[in-house]
Amino acid sequence: MSPDLLRRKILEEWRGLDDPPSKPDRCLSINDVLGKILPKLGLSERLSEQQITEAWSSIVGGFLAQHSLPVALQGGILSIQVLQPTVRYELERSWKAEILSKLQARFTARVVREIRFRL
Repeated sequence: MSPDLLRRKILEEWRGLDDPPSKPDRCLSINDVLGKILPKLGLSERLSEQQITEAWSSIVGGFLAQHSLPVALQGGILSIQVLQPTVRYELERSWKAEILSKLQARFTARVVREIRFRL
């Protein structure tokens, strides 16, 4: 017989009443709580959007980072604001696949599925 079970039996006999069942521990870690709440509030995309904005310069390089900026992430589609039409053309034709693969490697393909450039 385990010490805990023996203790309960002795206390039940001494009191003359059954010991109420112990309540389970309902404490959760902050990480568990935020993991459940953020998606319901729609804040997980905002968090990803902020992380992408902070990492943008290291992903695309200095020149392209000076001429473009991530502005929205909705439903896995990242919208990039571009300052000049020539930079937009260059990003769309030459760099889109490489930037998308870097973003997906860093933030997963579920977070960023597609990139759209706009003026």
